[in-house]
Amino acid sequence: MPDLGEEAMDHAVALARKAGEMVREALQNERSIMCKSSSVDLVTQTDQKVEQLIVSSVKEKFPTHRYPFVAVSIAFAVNKELEFGVVYSCLEDKMYTARKGKGAFCNGQPLQVSDQKEINQSIIATEFGSNREPEVVDKIFSTMRNILCLPVHGMRGVGTAATNMCLVASGCVEAYYEIGIHCWDVAAGAVIVSEAGGLLMDVDGGPLDLMSRRVLAANNKTIAERIIKEIEVFKPTRDDAPMDK
Repeated sequence: MPDLGEEAMDHAVALARKAGEMVREALQNERSIMCKSSSVDLVTQTDQKVEQLIVSSVKEKFPTHRYPFVAVSIAFAVNKELEFGVVYSCLEDKMYTARKGKGAFCNGQPLQVSDQKEINQSIIATEFGSNREPEVVDKIFSTMRNILCLPVHGMRGVGTAATNMCLVASGCVEAYYEIGIHCWDVAAGAVIVSEAGGLLMDVDGGPLDLMSRRVLAANNKTIAERIIKEIEVFKPTRDDAPMDK
């Protein structure tokens, strides 16, 4: 009997690689950039083409599946539980994969989170998000100041939640936090971090809620809890909130 999980994983990997080829090709050509929720929330024609490719291909291959979480990453859920995720870093040609209970990998090599437990020797990843309301920006910068002054070794950001989470899973950074991302930004990365031995939480210390648009991924509880004390939490509109009529 075929392993449907493995079949889905293989299909996701092939799709991610094809999408990466589209992105690389687009980088050589003129780009058309549009806005989504605000003037700083950008989307390109390539973003839209990649999303269309992935969604249509998944629907054709697995017609009974529900709409997958899609961004620069692909994740599948079974019975509302995330089972596997794929993130393809096309510029580095790195394919991150994970399946629940089977471990996490980068280009076929096992991933393991950092064993660093000292906050002052840790590197923390985050992003600024797209919300430019003054009070939100104040909280973002205040949180960064708080964490820098712990002190930490440094702070980084590579531009996407999925890739930042893969950095946690591969031991390149000790933690990543952000408020304002979406469920499709973190779904695949959540599986990869968890399977690499990492910890997933809400930024307020509670369990991760994919719809809350808030995430903290860390290599261990000590680092996570220290960072949580410094985060000035705010509540963006949930991904599962009713849409305005």
